[in-house]
Amino acid sequence: MIQNETVMLGHGSGGSMMKRIIDEVFFAAYGTAELLRGDDAAVLPAPAPGERIAFSTDSFVVTPHFFPGGDIGKLAVCGTVNDVATSGARPLYLSCGFVLEEGFPMDDLRRICQTMADTAAEAGVKLVTGDTKVVNRGHGDGIYINTSGIGLVAPGVELGGAQCRPSDKVLVTGTLGDHGITIMSCRESLSFSAQVESDAAPLNHLIAAVLRATGSVGDGLSTATPQDCTGPSTVPAPVRCFRDPTRGGLASTLNELAAQSQVDITVDEDAIPVNDAVLGACDMLGYDVLQVANEGKMVCVTAPDVADAALDAMRQSPYGRDAAIVGEVGEMRLDRGPKVYVRNGFGGRRILDMLVGEQLPRIC
Repeated sequence: MIQNETVMLGHGSGGSMMKRIIDEVFFAAYGTAELLRGDDAAVLPAPAPGERIAFSTDSFVVTPHFFPGGDIGKLAVCGTVNDVATSGARPLYLSCGFVLEEGFPMDDLRRICQTMADTAAEAGVKLVTGDTKVVNRGHGDGIYINTSGIGLVAPGVELGGAQCRPSDKVLVTGTLGDHGITIMSCRESLSFSAQVESDAAPLNHLIAAVLRATGSVGDGLSTATPQDCTGPSTVPAPVRCFRDPTRGGLASTLNELAAQSQVDITVDEDAIPVNDAVLGACDMLGYDVLQVANEGKMVCVTAPDVADAALDAMRQSPYGRDAAIVGEVGEMRLDRGPKVYVRNGFGGRRILDMLVGEQLPRIC
């Protein structure tokens, strides 16, 4: 139990320390049924019968503010769009709150806001409300951004981390670890033989394409309105869930899904796509690439008979060209809790744990 402790960087890592503060502080104080589901976005009933909305919020504190492949503004829009989209919703509207430090360059702020506008346009969402606060010099880190997002859940869509079933397939939409290694290389002034860039990207269109290709939803995903939404389906859809492997990487994401569904999950090390430069950096620095953060990737769990269709749909997107089927869901033994395993090319396997502390602070 968290008793007489102070907040540490590890409590925001996406790993087991973060899970403890969520369970023992936030959930203990106000753990509503919607919050206790543990998904990236809450799916809520709208005022009219049968309507559903998805709602999510996130805060962004990355340093440096600008990096290859993006900036803090792009992260803010992509992060919330992707969280809303994991529920199968069509993201529609974002709010944006700025906490600015006195002395922050106005040109940098304009550049960040333009990036946010461009990314929102690509995702097809609107920034519709916001807030600005300025703190004294030395009481911030230049700029912090909070974004919240709302979207509509199409008829028949019921995704979530508790939907995984034995024999389901686990897919990722592309190479892992790009964002975390990019941020680290900027801070430490490291250079690599190949260009390493953040993978930050809005993935709502990719998710919509996968749902359509697998028969998990009709064309209503792109045209649903509050009047034509119905209640959640009672039959598990062919696509069980999406989850973005941000803080804590693939390792933390798979452990979260295993715990939610009470199943084991095994992934094949050789099947997981990783850029050579990222893998080399992880080997040099002693990082496990499966615990390194991503900002433009999705983990997807599907029924086995639609996995190939989901993979083909992913690869049609510019953000899914390197997508792969990387593992499968298994049974859970009743004498212990759910486990996540990595299987190597020689047939051996190891347990893949959640990240415990803070591997790399302030990555988003």
